[in-house]
Order: sequence, then C-alpha cells, then structure tokens
Amino acid sequence: MATPSRRILIDHARLVTVAGGDGPLAGPRQGRVGLVVDGALAVEAGRILAAGPREDVLRQVTSAWGAAAEREQIDADGRVVMPGLVDAHSHPVWAGSRVAELELRIRGAGYVEIMEAGGGIASTVRATRDATDEALLADLLTRLDQLMDHGVTTLEAKSGYGLSTAEELRHLRVLAQAAARHPMRIVPTFLGAHAVPDEFRGRDEAYVDLVVEEMLPAVAAAFPGAFCDAFCDLGAFSLAQTERVLNAARALGLPLKVHADEFGHLGCAELAARLGAVSADHCIVTSPADMDAMARSGTVAVLLPGTTLGLGSLHFAPARELLLHGVPLALGTDLNPGTCPCPDLPLIMAMAARYLKLTPDEVLVAATRNAAYASGRGAVAGRLEAGFAADLLLLEAQDHRELCYAFGQTPRMQVMVGGIWTRQTRALAIEGAR
Repeated sequence: MATPSRRILIDHARLVTVAGGDGPLAGPRQGRVGLVVDGALAVEAGRILAAGPREDVLRQVTSAWGAAAEREQIDADGRVVMPGLVDAHSHPVWAGSRVAELELRIRGAGYVEIMEAGGGIASTVRATRDATDEALLADLLTRLDQLMDHGVTTLEAKSGYGLSTAEELRHLRVLAQAAARHPMRIVPTFLGAHAVPDEFRGRDEAYVDLVVEEMLPAVAAAFPGAFCDAFCDLGAFSLAQTERVLNAARALGLPLKVHADEFGHLGCAELAARLGAVSADHCIVTSPADMDAMARSGTVAVLLPGTTLGLGSLHFAPARELLLHGVPLALGTDLNPGTCPCPDLPLIMAMAARYLKLTPDEVLVAATRNAAYASGRGAVAGRLEAGFAADLLLLEAQDHRELCYAFGQTPRMQVMVGGIWTRQTRALAIEGAR
C-alpha cells in the first residue's frame, strides 16, 4: 500500500456519519445515521480529523492546517460520503466448490441431510486440506477484492474448514498473510467448532476435547486476541459442547462469538448473552426471552439474510422483533462455499430491507457502526468521526438509500482505507482533486 496522503479535504458532501456516543445502536436508535446534508470531512495521517457541517469543518481545517497548507481537495458535489461497510460474518478461506449441492436443495434435500451424506462443511474441509497455502491465499485475495469492490473495508473472517490443529492454524496464518498484502481490515476468528471432521465421525466428544485441550491453547498462543466462535445448532454442536468451548476460550482471554438459532432453538443466544459474547449470529429462531437476555448484555445479533436465500428458505430472522426487544442488529454476507457464495454486501443490505423489514437507515447502521462493534472494531471503524480510521466510501449517488434500493447494481464508488484511495469501481472519477 502507498503512504497515506497526509491531508485530504472532501467538501460539499452529503455525509452519513453514524456518529455520536458509544456502543452499538439499538431499538429506535438503530436508524440514526447522523446525516449532514452539506458537509465536509478532513483526513490527516490516515485518520479523520473532522467531519460534520462544512463551515465547522473548514474552520477546524484552517485552524489546524492553515489556509494555504498543501492538501488533496475533493469537491463531492453533493454525493454521499459514508463509512466503509463492515462485513460482520464471513468464511472466506476455502478451496473447492459445492455447486452440486444447489441441485440437491432444488430436489428437496435439507442442510442436515446433505451434511450427514458427507457433503456440506465436510466436503469443503476435504478440498481445503488438499489445497496449498499459495492456492488458499490467491483465492482469498480474490474474494477480498470482490468484497472491497462492493464497499467492504473491514471483514470479520473465520477459519473452520481445517478442523485439525495444524490446519486451523494454517488457515489463520493465511488470513494474516492476506491482511499484510491487502488493504482490507481483517478481524480473525477461530472456528474449530464448526463441524465434526470425518476422522472423528461418531466421536463428537473426543473432537470437542481436541478443540478445548489442544486447538484453543495453540490459537491463543499464536493469535492472541482472535475471536473464538462455535456452531451451536441441530446437526452441529450441542449447547453443552458449545458452552465448554466458549468457557475454555474465555479462560484463555479470547473474545467470543457464536452461531446461534439458525435451524433449532437450543438456547445458544441466551448462552452468548450470559458469557458476554460480542455477537450471536443468524438468530432466526431466537426466543423473546433470549432476545431480552441479549439486549441486557449488549450482545449484537448479526443477521445473515443471504444464507436464508442460499438455502432456498423464506424463514428470515425476526429483525423487527429483535429491535423491539432492544437488541442491536448487524449484518454480514456469511460468504462461504455452501450456503452463501456471495461477496455483495449491498445486495445483502437490499435483502435486509425487503425481507427483514428494516428501513434503509436501520440497514446502514447494521452494516457500519453495529457491524464494527460485532467485529470488535467499534472504537475505530464504522463511523465518520474525529479520531476514527479514515475508512470511507464516496458514492456516485446523492442518497445513501440507493444501497438498499438499487439491488444488483452497487453504485459506483471510490473506496478509502486508512486515508488511501484503494480502488475505483465502474470508472467513477473524482473531480476537483488537486
């Protein structure tokens, strides 16, 4: 990456700041996008110096830089400037294809049925174990490019297709290598409790022993601060097994996330709240009592409507009920080879508006500020606010709701990460720069 321009001023912008206060937004506050109709934003050394009404920002810039100081100056001409999107749930390290499963689902096969027949996660594990580091990294970098082309600047990224100590560590290393080579901000998550691998079939408890006694200590030593996740559901890990994994991770100082209530209600969302997990993801069959527990703990519900589409289902997460109970909502692609091979977060946002019945403003908060908190980056990403990383989008649109309205045609945009213009999609020209 190039050295960030020391000073950048974006003037005459329609700012969507999502700024103010601390923590994720919930309930009626979920839709507070902090719109500034005639705004400006100043960047210095990769961070936001000021953002808000243009006259206020221009005064701050003159005071801080002087009237004649050299800078890159851009006239946004009323176009939207907003935080870079945050994808709060993805599985981007894999090899192989599961395209054949689409036909099985069309014929009526269910998720658990496909998995029990040797397909599903186990199929991807076999292909991924056979892939070289170089092949995994090349595929991952391509997926990161695709995500960033759709405006994603921060990505929560899980392992989980290795399911042995050596393979899980290898996949986390591939994520670290990608983070060193790509402008994407990558938040790593260990998901050793994703499925039981072939060699442990029928010995679930022995595999949980391996995760707790060998994998987790190795991950905590090599990747301190990485999240730990577990897939608690019908056909996956039981509530007791999940609690054992999460307690062991917490004892090692790893923050927690969990796959909860996608197919069956096992009580995992309540467990996530009780253990202080940052997020519970999917939450399609979460009970009202569990929603209350999540609201009390501040646990974010990461909703993944693309996966429901990928499964050919119409049973979407009860987003409005979660909001009514005061649970903060975030969004993710769930990018993965089986149920949602989709890197298009704006398309997921469009689905959230139509099928989760969220307003465009609620969706935007879910894909920026709240997703940043669900990814452990809420103090530095997801907002246009002084001191935050200069990760932002300049859209070829004068209304931020276009991201939800025009599905399948992400607006042209310029993407900035850490004060660096990283890519320009669909020939958007920045005019007025000097």
